[in-house]
Amino acid sequence: MTPTYYAPKGGLPDQDRRVRDRAVFTDAYMVMPRDVMSDIVTSFLPGWHDARAWILARPLSGFAETFAQYIVELKPGGGSNSPEPDAGAQAVLFVLEGALTVTLDGTAHDLAPGGYAYLPPGANWQVTNPGDDRAVFHWFRKIWEPAPGLTAPDPIFSCDADCAPLSMPGTNGVWQTSRFVDPTDLRHDMHITIVTIAPGGEIPFAETHVMEHGLYVLQGRGNYLLNQDWVEVEAGDYMWLRAFCPQGCYAAGREPFRYLLYKDVNRHPKLRLGA
Repeated sequence: MTPTYYAPKGGLPDQDRRVRDRAVFTDAYMVMPRDVMSDIVTSFLPGWHDARAWILARPLSGFAETFAQYIVELKPGGGSNSPEPDAGAQAVLFVLEGALTVTLDGTAHDLAPGGYAYLPPGANWQVTNPGDDRAVFHWFRKIWEPAPGLTAPDPIFSCDADCAPLSMPGTNGVWQTSRFVDPTDLRHDMHITIVTIAPGGEIPFAETHVMEHGLYVLQGRGNYLLNQDWVEVEAGDYMWLRAFCPQGCYAAGREPFRYLLYKDVNRHPKLRLGA
């Protein structure tokens, strides 16, 4: 089965619909339903043209601490010759819809839906939409944390279809993870993976760990345990989970429940707040 990826549609909700929705913001987690990603909450970014962005997470007191995450929409021909304003930031791009050309050090790489690019800090990269329709992609940004004996990671260009999912132990393929980066490569201090849970499958315990998460539902629907609350989510919804927020889930519906997952990894915890 060919994977599908939900991309925001924009527009505005109907004037006759109720205001109350599934949106939740707490000290431990946030849920941003897909209908929240309307035209009126987009940002236009310096250095970009024919582009707009839904900013899903950013470093903020009581919110995301380690990363920023955008969904960027490009009109045909849109893009940027200077996309990253911070030389210390690394990036991951993941394409939801349309065509994307990422040029790194003068070499063009064409990405289709499911395409993945890792761009190390200080990289000379540009991005454009070469197609006739809009392009929509996730953009993760994180300051790379140096560590003794480690250099910055190399660039990676890959795609969901070429990344064989690995079954979690004892699950017989019901719970799988697609990894674009070797988890033993300590140069990487963030991982972007795709989790796939087959209909009826589950994460049957409350994971509680130091990693912060950004989680975007690519396909399907499920029920997600966030702290002490069960929340129904579907394709296009976004969740942020604070470090140590208990979490678990089970897939609902008739198609796989798939989500794009950010986590910070492979570094010592900072002992001085704000350092």
